[in-house]
Amino acid sequence: MSSIVRHVSTIFRCPSLVPNSLSCELQQWRGIRVKVFNGNLESALVVMQRKMQSSGIERLIKREQTHHIKNSEKRVLARKNLERRIRSQDLARKLKAILIKKVRISYLIGINILGLSYLVN
Repeated sequence: MSSIVRHVSTIFRCPSLVPNSLSCELQQWRGIRVKVFNGNLESALVVMQRKMQSSGIERLIKREQTHHIKNSEKRVLARKNLERRIRSQDLARKLKAILIKKVRISYLIGINILGLSYLVN
């Protein structure tokens, strides 16, 4: 956790280290703020980590890590990426099927309204 915080702080202090394509995204992430209530730093860190995960900055940091990644870690990351890709493809397929059904239904309703139901067969 502390290494992530340290890496984030260096990115925000030295924006020249960040590629130009990511500078717009980082400006949006600068708005992440966490309040510490009653000196409870642990819960504030948990909230900050949750906010970082939801905004996607944690993935960006992990992607930019330059240290050696073990083969087992590579396999786990590849499997997670494959699962994410399959899930998104399944969702796209389901949405496409729903859209096609809606178009067909609206087309059939339009034909029935016009009294041209004998053309549907």
